[in-house]
Amino acid sequence: MRHRQRFLIGAGIAAAILGAGTMAHAQGDGARGGAGGGAGGGTLKQEARFEHQATGVAVTADGRRFVNFPRWTDDAPISVAEVMKDGSLRPYPDAKWNSWRNAHSGELPVGEYFVCVQSIVPDGQGNLWVVDPGAPGNEKILEGAPKLVRIDLRTNRVTKVIPVPGDVALQGTYLNDIRFSPDGRTGYITDSGTRGAIIVVDLESGRSFRALDGHPSTQIDKTVKVTLDGRPLVRPDGRQPAFAADGIAISNDGRTLYYQALTGKTLYAIDTALLHDGATDAQRGAGVRTVAQTQVADGLWMSKAGTLFITSPTDYSIKRLNGTAVHNVLTDRRLRWPDTFSEGRDGRIYVTASHIQDTNWFKPGAPPSIRTELFSFAPTR
Repeated sequence: MRHRQRFLIGAGIAAAILGAGTMAHAQGDGARGGAGGGAGGGTLKQEARFEHQATGVAVTADGRRFVNFPRWTDDAPISVAEVMKDGSLRPYPDAKWNSWRNAHSGELPVGEYFVCVQSIVPDGQGNLWVVDPGAPGNEKILEGAPKLVRIDLRTNRVTKVIPVPGDVALQGTYLNDIRFSPDGRTGYITDSGTRGAIIVVDLESGRSFRALDGHPSTQIDKTVKVTLDGRPLVRPDGRQPAFAADGIAISNDGRTLYYQALTGKTLYAIDTALLHDGATDAQRGAGVRTVAQTQVADGLWMSKAGTLFITSPTDYSIKRLNGTAVHNVLTDRRLRWPDTFSEGRDGRIYVTASHIQDTNWFKPGAPPSIRTELFSFAPTR
């Protein structure tokens, strides 16, 4: 009877998901606003608008576009979606994987459904990887929920699930974003939770471990105050956004990993040769180097042209690294919390605006579901 009940619930939810597939609105070049571009960037174009909070974006080699919706302040009807040409959303890879709900959390196995997806990234090997920290509301991890899910972009089927065990995804961990070695065998994930780290995953064996665990470079910088429009961004209880290692990027040759705490102001790097399980903590710590002084930053992206882009949520901007300095690319007030990057095959850069400051975490009385957007711009040299 329980199995039949579970099936009926899943079928009903799947139907609801398919009915929600039009919650994105396509926008053309005419969607403009705020301030224009700056040095190194073209005009910002709105690609789509969503009725729920989007964080991650992925653009694949053949031009397909995907977004994800974490369960932070609402019980989003889709976790991972393909953005179709008409702006509608298609649950990806299917309705079943997207049918988990907070209201039915005790009835569905968390290892077989998307629970709280934070990011989605193509690996350059024909796959889309889904990072699921398994912590709805960015709070307590559900046992067995943290995982990586590999989807074959040709067949649109899940081909591998890598659970992240409890001695790696600690209670308080939040798996944030991932980058891949050029050969597609290793994944590097930022843990932006209560004790920051870089989580290294062997994508073939599934084995994972924590590196730079508790190292100052992966932790919150307690001297940083997050402000927007000259005012502190705080919850009613006085807490500000507090995220450890968050943004992550890898050099095109795969030799250097860049990362930064969101609640921080320093961009760090380490040689990926030190992120194998034979290196000691002392060796890794000694190998961390400061790249630049930055600002509160969420997403990082190394472009195919070798430019490192950095989001700057507190001034509605996108920036880029130039040597050891950070230069402005564009500023636009529609970029309400520029979050995560991806890159099109033509070099166009895509970025989500996740509107963190507009959630009911920071605006008491705000609705659980908030509108968010996907933008793009063409970098100039």
